[in-house]
Amino acid sequence: MGEEPARPAPDALLAEARREGRGRFKIFLGAAPGVGKTYAMLEEARRLAADGSDVVVALVETHGRAETEALLAGLEVVPRLAVSYRGRTIRELDLDAVLKRRPQLAIVDELAHSNVPGSRHPKRAQDVEELLEAGIDVYSALNIQHLESLNDIVARISGVRVRETVPDRVLELADEVELVDLPTDELIRRLRQGKVYVQEQIARAIQNFFSKGNLTALRELAMRVAADRVDAQMTEHMRSHAIAGPWPTQDRILVCVNEAPVAKSLVRAAKRMADRARVGWIAVNVTTPQNETLPDASKDRIAEALRLAEALGAEVTTLAAERSVAREVLDFARRRNVSRLVVGRPRPRRLFAILARETVADEIVRGATDFEVTLVSGDPREADRAAIPGPAIAPERRPVPYLWAAAAVAAATLVALGIDAVLPVSSLSPVFLVAVLLVATRFGLWPSLFASFASFAVYNFFFTEPFHTLMVSSQDDVLALLLFLIAAIFTGNLAGRLRQQVTAQRAVARRTANLYEFSRRIASAASLEDVVWAAVHHVASTLKCRALVLTPDPEGRLAIVGGYPPEDQLEPKDRGAAEWAWEHAEPAGWGSDTLPSSAWLFLPLKAGGQAVGLLGVAFEGRSLLAPDERRLLEALVDQVALAVERTRLVADLEETRFLSETERLRGALLSAVSHDLRTPLVSIIGAASTLVESDAALGPDGRRQMALAIREEGERLNRFVQNLLDMTRLGYGALRPATDWLDLREVVGRAVRQLGSALQHHRVDIAVPADLGPVRGDAVLLEQVMVNLVDNAAKYAPAGTVVTVAARREGGEVVIETRDAGPGIPEADRERVFDMFYRVRAGDGQRAGTGLGLAICRGIVEAHGGRIAVDAAPEGGARVTVRLPAGTPPPPTAAEGREP
Repeated sequence: MGEEPARPAPDALLAEARREGRGRFKIFLGAAPGVGKTYAMLEEARRLAADGSDVVVALVETHGRAETEALLAGLEVVPRLAVSYRGRTIRELDLDAVLKRRPQLAIVDELAHSNVPGSRHPKRAQDVEELLEAGIDVYSALNIQHLESLNDIVARISGVRVRETVPDRVLELADEVELVDLPTDELIRRLRQGKVYVQEQIARAIQNFFSKGNLTALRELAMRVAADRVDAQMTEHMRSHAIAGPWPTQDRILVCVNEAPVAKSLVRAAKRMADRARVGWIAVNVTTPQNETLPDASKDRIAEALRLAEALGAEVTTLAAERSVAREVLDFARRRNVSRLVVGRPRPRRLFAILARETVADEIVRGATDFEVTLVSGDPREADRAAIPGPAIAPERRPVPYLWAAAAVAAATLVALGIDAVLPVSSLSPVFLVAVLLVATRFGLWPSLFASFASFAVYNFFFTEPFHTLMVSSQDDVLALLLFLIAAIFTGNLAGRLRQQVTAQRAVARRTANLYEFSRRIASAASLEDVVWAAVHHVASTLKCRALVLTPDPEGRLAIVGGYPPEDQLEPKDRGAAEWAWEHAEPAGWGSDTLPSSAWLFLPLKAGGQAVGLLGVAFEGRSLLAPDERRLLEALVDQVALAVERTRLVADLEETRFLSETERLRGALLSAVSHDLRTPLVSIIGAASTLVESDAALGPDGRRQMALAIREEGERLNRFVQNLLDMTRLGYGALRPATDWLDLREVVGRAVRQLGSALQHHRVDIAVPADLGPVRGDAVLLEQVMVNLVDNAAKYAPAGTVVTVAARREGGEVVIETRDAGPGIPEADRERVFDMFYRVRAGDGQRAGTGLGLAICRGIVEAHGGRIAVDAAPEGGARVTVRLPAGTPPPPTAAEGREP
């Protein structure tokens, strides 16, 4: 059997597809300032411009170098944007001007530059990404020390920590990386000649950053990074073009992140290891009940480290452990087939820390027998300042818990005295241990410690010799008291930790219950307004923040559709963040990488692969979201997006159904108009033409027949037009009966007389008793109902049969029945016959009709407060029953009662 032909890797093809429509990105990479990155970039730009390419210089920093400035001659330069900041005018890249100019290639220098606060993006690298998304090619320059993953290494080599960094993801976006290298001696010579820095800075630069050893190490780093990037591009090319090659099994790296200051260094180290080995990596944080007691600074440190890991491309995971963090980490690593663990070197521990905190790093090293473990050291001074403290539980400062602890000890003393008096035992210490245990489970660690020492003193005072003193005469009693105190302290500590775990579990249960309640409420919401209100109220109450939802209006502009507390407008910078998040379907605003100066964080509500709106949240006095809050917010965003999409789909379905029904009614109306209007008009025109053309030949009888035909067809046409008008009035709710007391026999008689020729082949039997009494209604409208019902009966009943109209009183109603001897109406159609334009299928022999008669009858009858229904007549055929409120007519006045 032949081998299956090699196929391109799907993810590589998807990566190539994602690059379609984007601009090409080239980075000129250097080991240090002054190696000639900008010079090489401008030389390349001039060559392309000479070849006819549309090239503009969006921003270039010449730093006063004459040879660099000379290269700008002849190139189009986009004017910079003047930005005022702290009383100074700073000229930044005018991103909107470049987008409007839309060149083929834009030159953007100093990729790692930080923009002025308040700009659209905090980093120039993000400006470059927006240019690439717009389809503009970009050339940019970057020094190796500005890569985030190399920040610690460069600081260790040079002694200088660079503050402006870019994520390594930016380098991965580059379609081409060109290494601009210069020998170390040549670079130092250029520096001495003043071609890198001004004269005042040369000596200090040579002594510090530009020493020969530093430059040599930086060159090696730059070459390694460039080589790794070229190798990654080659691998991607092989996979996308199905080029055979070796595919060794890849390892996986797991980095453990906690609140230690070394957390960010751990993340960067893991990123470097993963890049060099070209393997995936995971950043994991383990939460315990003690995490609730961490100070805000420690929580922020964890959140920042996890955000950094996410920005560097790690898979971020949070685990929950009740006791052993190390065991949870190792179990997770084994489940994920991790081969290397990256952990921080154990920190110093302060007094009593061994009782309150486990040594996670030591336990991981001891238990990781099947892993490679890498220990990463941080700054020793920071490690000393961040030594693991003792009990991580803040002391209880309220007096009430200590009063309850004292009361519990007093109660235990009374119980022990009673037991000692009634049933002498050798030791009463368990009674006091129970009191300590109760205090610990109710009030926590510190009140339980107070109860332990109080119990120790009381037990010594009342139950050890010599009694009623704090002295101890027996060595056995000394040992017993010490053991009692130790047992009480441990019991209180364990009970306090148990109470912490229960509190944490209750918090998790509350969040889960809130999420379930939100899911239930939002699933039952029928309209977009209900969904929005439920969403903003739940998000605000759960995360203790302000919340709002924005969706596009019919004109495509974002509008606030709900907020809690109510919010109807946004500040200009907040609206700018919202519009950016909507246009790019990415988070923007507070706590994000785009427009972080905004007070609101806007998250796109994505469903079905597209954004359907934005959820905005604003926190007071917060700098970052904790990891669990971020996950909860993302879960809420997903649920809100699905609910909004569901209401949108329901609205679309309703609109589709409405359009389909409208189209059906339009077709039925056209059919009715084309037949029922044209047929009488043809008869009228034919009869009139005969009168005009053959008047003498017709004679008096012939002319009378033609005139009667014209009148009959005219009345038929009038009834049809009247039905259309009545249906229109019913549809708009404009039908208002002008009710009065009337005689039903007169109404039925006028209807029968109006039909005249339509009933010439049928006999009409009217059974309306004289004592029926008057009925309150609109005489014209009720006559229209009877005309439609009798005409409908005659239309479908065979010639020579009887059409019956009968009326009677039943309780408080007047019942009017119209019966015929026709084929009847099938049971499945008896409700639908009251729909507009609906007609029961009865073959080709049926008479024409519009399908409006019964629909108009229902509208008129219901306008009178009555009901109408159709069923089978006892003798066969159809029976239409109208029920109207009977009412009680007023007594006749004296004038009405006198005989004329």
